[in-house]
Amino acid sequence: MSKLSTLRKVMAVIAGTVAAAAIAVPASAAQPGPTGEYGPAVVGGTRAAQGEFPWMVRLSMGCGGAMYADNLVLTAAHCVNGTGNNTSITATYGAVDLQSSSRVTRTSKYVYRNPGYSTSAGGDWALIQLSSPITGAAKLPIATSTAYDSGTFTIAGWGAASEGGAQQRYLLKAQVPFVSDTSCKTPYPSLKANVEICAGYTQGGTDTCQGDSGGPMFRRDNANNWVQVGIVSYGRGCARPNYPGVYAQVSALSSAIAAKARELGA
Repeated sequence: MSKLSTLRKVMAVIAGTVAAAAIAVPASAAQPGPTGEYGPAVVGGTRAAQGEFPWMVRLSMGCGGAMYADNLVLTAAHCVNGTGNNTSITATYGAVDLQSSSRVTRTSKYVYRNPGYSTSAGGDWALIQLSSPITGAAKLPIATSTAYDSGTFTIAGWGAASEGGAQQRYLLKAQVPFVSDTSCKTPYPSLKANVEICAGYTQGGTDTCQGDSGGPMFRRDNANNWVQVGIVSYGRGCARPNYPGVYAQVSALSSAIAAKARELGA
């Protein structure tokens, strides 16, 4: 269940009690993930402020992403069809309101889809090369070690705020706690623990959802800077009890991502 069709990774912000926001992708744009499940939107979240997460990107196929370099967006492999020249994707950057006159848009030029994604190796990541760079764009650094693969994470996106709901005009945000591989393998026996990381609440209520696929899961590092630890990948429904969201584990994939990014001019 990738986070494109039934995208379930709905991000929610917890303020005393669970308050969540959802990011969803149209089912028509969705593609099944590595386990045949579908991706999320932010459920149980709240609106993000303009400039709060300046590196967030909305992709026209109904996915999220984050600026990796002036000319590259990091997203999920299941959001794209394959590797090669591609001018069909529009990336929207620089505004929490997708209809804002201040938004910046670029079309795609080339897409690289991790070839191991659909194999036992896994790794749900892809890079979208833009037709021209967004000079000076804010970037979200990626985790290069497991040091930040625990604790409480932030999720954000324009996906559905409820399972099966509509995509959002405004960026939503939420927080979700780390779930151990051992616990996550109960609902997801085929979890690829070497390249996937789970987060969510036992009671549900906060998660990513349809349309949030490809967006980042992130937290503060020891210097209080944001660092990306996950990529919205898949989950069962959106914010269901005992079904956390599953994310590509960026720390395990960072070397491959960086190497390909250098080839693409980062």
